[in-house]
Amino acid sequence: MRAVGSRPSRPSCPSWATRSTKHPSRRTPSRRRKNRMRKILVVGAGQSGLQLALGLQSHGYEVTLMSNRTADEIRTGRVMSTQCMFHTALQHERDLQLNFWESQAPKIEGLGVSVAAPGSFDPGPSQRAIDWLGHLDGFAQSVDQRVKMAGWMETFAQRGGQLVIHGAAVGDLDYFSRAYDLVLVSAGKGELVQMFGRDASRSPYSEPQRALAVAYVHGLGPRPEHPETEAVRCNLVPGVGEMFIMPTFTTSGRADILFWEGIPGGPLDAFKDVKDPSEHLSLTLELMEKFLPWEYARATKVELTDAGGTLAGRYAPTVRNPIGRLPGGGLVLGVADVVVANDPITGQGSNSASKCAASYLASILEQGDKEFDEAWMRQTFDRYWQTAQHVTKWTNAMLAPPPEHILNLIGAAGQLQPVADRFANGFNDPADFENFFYDPAKTEGYLMEVSGAAGA
Repeated sequence: MRAVGSRPSRPSCPSWATRSTKHPSRRTPSRRRKNRMRKILVVGAGQSGLQLALGLQSHGYEVTLMSNRTADEIRTGRVMSTQCMFHTALQHERDLQLNFWESQAPKIEGLGVSVAAPGSFDPGPSQRAIDWLGHLDGFAQSVDQRVKMAGWMETFAQRGGQLVIHGAAVGDLDYFSRAYDLVLVSAGKGELVQMFGRDASRSPYSEPQRALAVAYVHGLGPRPEHPETEAVRCNLVPGVGEMFIMPTFTTSGRADILFWEGIPGGPLDAFKDVKDPSEHLSLTLELMEKFLPWEYARATKVELTDAGGTLAGRYAPTVRNPIGRLPGGGLVLGVADVVVANDPITGQGSNSASKCAASYLASILEQGDKEFDEAWMRQTFDRYWQTAQHVTKWTNAMLAPPPEHILNLIGAAGQLQPVADRFANGFNDPADFENFFYDPAKTEGYLMEVSGAAGA
């Protein structure tokens, strides 16, 4: 394979490109004329790539989608994420009428935070230094990406999109950059990502900050304090890591996700060599019993949803330059976590992917018949960065040991419900953290304001 930057020979069409099947288009003639059948290639069939492809398709663009797996392979494969999507991201799906599983997925109405007290293993509430539940203004939902991506991919094909099942290499994109008006790369792993250089000014970490371990389970009991409320639970173990528990909808119906984030080298960093799913779950529960006994108490009867219900790994949070340069001189635009990959500690991955797709869709529509040149690509990413920068700032802050004013804020939420609610709703709109989270003076002023209102 030709390396990026070498002098290419005259590009030829990859042999598989002529074998893909295109479904008859269902677009109207007026839409065809309006956009002159502009041709767009989307590489990668995740949350952002599929949402963007389906959105472009609904506006009359001729869209080709490349995936390295079929819908059936995705549906029967291993879990891919711990997605929990909040109101704004869910609304982007509703706007495109893609919220196919909204009536089936649990409606998550709250977000709770618990902080383990040091030195004891009693499952009672006294062993939580902090424990509160914030209420969301609009419900959140989690749909296993195996369900969603497979369903959306089938919908894209049924609506007339050209679906190519093939892994893409840089050489393939070199050819396609001449055949399409715009190439979007939303495949967040492998060779293609290397085209997008790391932006050191926006990437303070060069190494993974957490070791990640996920298990999808049936049989988890409710939290006894709020048995009637579906909620995401954020459990913090100072100096060790975090566990997030969230209701989800998977291939076998209602389930829960148990998600450990361990500080590298610590006791939770224990899943690297675990290959057997049953062993993965046993280790998950063993660590819960040791560090989060109140959560373990409701997990004693859980079982994996399926053999593909576990996942482990790690990656360094990275912001990359959004424009990739191909050997033949063509340009491609990176999408979502190809260019802004945050640690999942704040649960923003699928939310950011949805917001990126919505932002890029708006920029493409506004460009009309004009060229998708380098200046436009830069402006398109900068527009998305106006939202993404708040996610990156907040996520990177949460990866570091919390300063005193943050500890005070999280502690105050246990006595002041408006503080708990505002913190919870920050997961939907991380920009709000600028107003009360980072600056000690703003935090103190906010807590004094809420305390005064509560005492009035």
